[in-house]
Amino acid sequence: MEKILRTAVVGIGMMGRGHVEVYQRLEKEGFPVKLVAVCDVDQAKLDGTVKIDGNLDNVGKDEQTFSDYNKYLSIDELLKKEDLDYIDIVLPTYLHAPMTIKCLKKGLNVLCEKPMALNYKECMKMTEAAKKANKKLMIGQCLRFWPEYEILKQYVVNGTFGKVVCGYFFRGGGTPMWSFEDWLRQREKGGGALHDQHVHDADMINYLFGMPKAVSSGGIKVFPNSGHDAVSTNYYYEDGKVINAQDDWTINGKYGFSHVFRVNFEKGAIVMDGGKFTVIPHEGEPFTPNYQPESAYYREIMYFCHSIINNTPIEVTTAQSTADTIKIIEAETQSADKNGMRVIIK
Repeated sequence: MEKILRTAVVGIGMMGRGHVEVYQRLEKEGFPVKLVAVCDVDQAKLDGTVKIDGNLDNVGKDEQTFSDYNKYLSIDELLKKEDLDYIDIVLPTYLHAPMTIKCLKKGLNVLCEKPMALNYKECMKMTEAAKKANKKLMIGQCLRFWPEYEILKQYVVNGTFGKVVCGYFFRGGGTPMWSFEDWLRQREKGGGALHDQHVHDADMINYLFGMPKAVSSGGIKVFPNSGHDAVSTNYYYEDGKVINAQDDWTINGKYGFSHVFRVNFEKGAIVMDGGKFTVIPHEGEPFTPNYQPESAYYREIMYFCHSIINNTPIEVTTAQSTADTIKIIEAETQSADKNGMRVIIK
């Protein structure tokens, strides 16, 4: 009989509820994973009596009562009472490192939401803890699992259109006013848009093109005590390709969310804009590749479960590669703090 993985979601805000919805879908489909418990310090969330907001459509918006799961206000009590194969951490960023390390020391595999941590030093502590415990650690840098970005990655790796000439990435959403204790807009807890939202595109740039040799970032703090709430970064590479990413959450919640990218190659381009994904060869007609749209949250959780069930290495989102993304983010923060000064990444 196939082993059924037992897991618990720690943190049931918008994204945590999104993870719960994935587990509910996987169980309905007969996938060998079972969500047995949820944990949050906010009793109202556990009771399902608080409205969950967010700027992502169809993520964590379903009504949840959590009546089918054991409910805990303390992760220590959860770890003491539940027999789990892995833990799914969807907590505020400043808690990622300490809670991940705690769970690894308890002998659990860990799936942790992005960003990995607030700084590279914390990331390496997490990586070392996973090695010492001989357990799997994966960070939910979900863009690596979106089909459109996977196709873009294939074109970069295979050189179908030759070398990359330039690339532009944009991500923007309504101001996050919904987070518990407003942690998202506190620099010491969430890091602002640069750390929490822009990290997606910084990670994709790292995944597609590798570590840049330097960055130069313009950033602005709009809200008191926040990190940089709007940012524009240039990434410098030895081969001279021109790469830029922009991000903001400085407008009201009526805006919602959008993301755009355009990557130009020597012999073509790939564009995502307004939800439309297009491959544009220099010779021939533009087309949309034949692929099956699917949620990256669903695919990344399945990937992590398969790695445990089959005891296979995590290759798409290695802990070191996602730690390197945070090294880039730290360099961008340093540059933005110094009015765009170019910062060499070591």
